[in-house]
Amino acid sequence: MPNSSGKSVSVFTLALMTVASVMSLRGLPMMAAEGLSMIFYILFATFVFLLPAAMVSAELGSAFSQSGGGVYTWVKEAFGPRWGFTAIWLQWIQNVVWYPTVLGFAAASLAYLVADPQLADSGTFTGSVIIIIYLLATVVAMKGSTAVNAVTKYGVIVGTLIPALLIIILGLLWIDQGNPIAFLAPGAAAGTAPHQHAHMRLFPHFTGFGSVAFLAGIVLLFAGVEVQAVQASAMKNPSREFPAAMLLASVCIVLVFLLGALAVAVVVPAAEISLTAGLMQAFTILLDKFHLGFLTRVLGLCMAFGVIGSVMSWVTGPSRGLLQTAREGEMPPFMARVNKAGAPVTLLLIQAVVVTVLALLYFVMKNVSVAFFVLSAMTATLYLAMYMLMFAAAIRLRRTRPDLPRAYKVPGGTVGMWCVAGLGFLGVCFAMIVGFFPPANLPVGNPIFYVGLVAFGLIFFTGMPLIIQLFKKPSWMPSQAGQNTTSHGDKI
Repeated sequence: MPNSSGKSVSVFTLALMTVASVMSLRGLPMMAAEGLSMIFYILFATFVFLLPAAMVSAELGSAFSQSGGGVYTWVKEAFGPRWGFTAIWLQWIQNVVWYPTVLGFAAASLAYLVADPQLADSGTFTGSVIIIIYLLATVVAMKGSTAVNAVTKYGVIVGTLIPALLIIILGLLWIDQGNPIAFLAPGAAAGTAPHQHAHMRLFPHFTGFGSVAFLAGIVLLFAGVEVQAVQASAMKNPSREFPAAMLLASVCIVLVFLLGALAVAVVVPAAEISLTAGLMQAFTILLDKFHLGFLTRVLGLCMAFGVIGSVMSWVTGPSRGLLQTAREGEMPPFMARVNKAGAPVTLLLIQAVVVTVLALLYFVMKNVSVAFFVLSAMTATLYLAMYMLMFAAAIRLRRTRPDLPRAYKVPGGTVGMWCVAGLGFLGVCFAMIVGFFPPANLPVGNPIFYVGLVAFGLIFFTGMPLIIQLFKKPSWMPSQAGQNTTSHGDKI
């Protein structure tokens, strides 16, 4: 929501808010596994996705600031309520699918806390931790606890910013002291001969879409900028200050991702990097080298705390947009039910069931990293589908609603919008296609099973809002749905 306090948002403030919305340490191992090719992936995600998404969502957010500026409003105004509902549904459900991945990272951190790193490779341990933590977070959310805000605030500092700074400093010290660099060591990337030197390439060794399959997961790490872009209308001079804020945020995000991933890559051979425990693997080696091994457990606790705080803050957050659509008659009235604390009960229960079912993948799959990446790919395809709708809506609204007052406009007129939103749309399409191909450097087993899981996730979760709309009834409208569904609405 735009700033409603009357105070303008500064360039520095918006940049920090954007960094907080986007940056996460869970993706560092995935980037590190690509060696120097990570530079290509990071630059691709920045210029083909992050910046176009920021510019487009800023224009849409400022144009619809009075109505909240959310993706539901943007897409609904461009393509009608059915696709607006689909867009907000995708934004919600991708977040639900995301929980088992980010909590998998927390489970790996907890394994180091109890001094048993092998647990990080146990699907039973990882899946159990995910289910337990998420159910506890749901219980807290049901009570509307205000303690969640404090956990989130300190979680970002203790669980993200401090570990990020520490891994970068330790990595630089490792290189400065002349220690061996893992991704430069002969055969470090392991595997077969054709990939022997893949870790030393600045560009991916393209032998098929499977060789760049991590692209979708890495692009996903840059997602979320649209959450803060609606703040553009609260700036004194949006046309000048917003691009400056996005440039500053992009530089910060790129530096942390690049330096953090390099720090992991210099100490852990690519073939040995766990997608869930890779960061803790690097910390263990670095801390032992500098005789600080006692901090390993502390960092495990800090990062687990950071992830848990983040999840607790997001358990109710994304469901609020979907709750609003239920109140507008886009879903059955029971979906809009809230309890005395104002928590969206039905949506929280649905989230808990979906997360529990998806967490079972860790029990079924032999390799934790493969289960993690399958869920990451599923999350990416859902979120990227939403971004396709957002980019298309921006282009259409330039033609159908030129009268809308826009505090910030993508420069270059209609041609500029076509170029920026078009680039973002094509980049998202490419990343989505790549996401269906199993990574060449992960033991996924039967590739048909992998592709089937990702495709099923996209079709099932995207099809659900369309099916709901197909059976939409006039009785769902607030005026006829009864008063019980909205009696606690103001408490959300």
